[in-house]
Amino acid sequence: MANVPTTFEVITECPCPPEALFDASLSIDAHVDSMAASRERAVGGVTQGRISLGETVTWRARHVGIWFRMTSLITALERPHRFVDEQVRGPFRSFVHEHEFTEAAGTTRMTDRITIAAPVLGRVAERLVLVPYLRRLIRTRNTHLVALVSRDADGPEGRRR
Repeated sequence: MANVPTTFEVITECPCPPEALFDASLSIDAHVDSMAASRERAVGGVTQGRISLGETVTWRARHVGIWFRMTSLITALERPHRFVDEQVRGPFRSFVHEHEFTEAAGTTRMTDRITIAAPVLGRVAERLVLVPYLRRLIRTRNTHLVALVSRDADGPEGRRR
């Protein structure tokens, strides 16, 4: 069982159109802003603007006290419903992040489904360290994206356009 990857989900809701949250989720700049605490930077591939199908980005960041480099490839993109990024080089045995966007009653539900395989210690590392840490990172990122999309939807007097 040690070789079986771990999958978990983070669900975020936003009173915005799915297109707005989808596009913000593909923004390298928004991601960098949301990860300021880990000093995450795009250092290769697409380093600013919106990433697209077939493109890569290489991240450099400090997580759990260790500097990492990870290159992700956008392997699927169906605007505004779904996209997938996968690690092609980096610290994990495997890392797949599926982003799904559904709309109901004026609210967009963003589901982040992450499947990881730890480089060492397998399920133990995944359950005790990686999943809790990644959940917090995704929630931080999503809080930033929701605030960004909400701010962009506000007019000059702070009301919805």
